[in-house]
Amino acid sequence: MTGQGASANTGYAALLRGINVGGNKQVRMEDLRKAFESMGFEDVTTILNSGNVLFRATAAGDTKLEGRIRGGLEEAFGIKADVMVRTGEEIRRLVASDPFKKVKTTPQTRLYVTFLPGEPKSKLKIPYESPEGDIRILGVASGAVFTTIELSPKKGTVDLMKIVESEFGRNVTTRNWNTVLKIEKKLAGMDGAG
Repeated sequence: MTGQGASANTGYAALLRGINVGGNKQVRMEDLRKAFESMGFEDVTTILNSGNVLFRATAAGDTKLEGRIRGGLEEAFGIKADVMVRTGEEIRRLVASDPFKKVKTTPQTRLYVTFLPGEPKSKLKIPYESPEGDIRILGVASGAVFTTIELSPKKGTVDLMKIVESEFGRNVTTRNWNTVLKIEKKLAGMDGAG
């Protein structure tokens, strides 16, 4: 995912792993926004309270941006956080692929996108479904894994994350599909595509 579709002053999404989750790595979104501005990024905004930062930057390649952000977060807050950077175009393509179009949802259904730092390495046969049928890995494409879970008293999001992390590694970050849609809409506005 190294800068595909990037151009000068492109809109990006930085997806930070583990920010404000379970009482760990607590960072106010206003402070996070200011930290990104101090790193030289423009038009910085945050989405929700879970480490989703949208910004503009001159195209430098995602890997360089990720390193710059990791260093800036450590300097500003003393925290180490995995960072996934995607261009607005990459997020638009992901949303346009509509990976959940065939999923029949109930009030207990949760749809997730797990962003990967590189090419996926999994031994699972995908699509995968748990023996109980409540956890499914639908597919892998564009540096992301698409999963669903049917919440129940016996199964929750943590169970899904255990499977995803055991197959794809711990340095991934997961977002609810509704959050990805919000990110895409905001980035489209930044890039003038919406």
